[in-house]
Amino acid sequence: MAVARVTEIISGSTSSIEDAVNEGVSRASQTLTNVQSAWVKDIKTVVTDGKVTEWRTTLAVTFLLED
Repeated sequence: MAVARVTEIISGSTSSIEDAVNEGVSRASQTLTNVQSAWVKDIKTVVTDGKVTEWRTTLAVTFLLED
């Protein structure tokens, strides 16, 4: 029987939401083993001088625990 754990991370990108998600999953995979999925829980932006300058995502990353 597999047991999974969920951890929450925040990642950002100056180009897009998709890039922020990819950066978060990529970074989480460097530390966590057996990453299975990521749920985008929230999206925020940083606004400077009336323009979006950064996209930030809150991700719930699911990974399997090793036996």
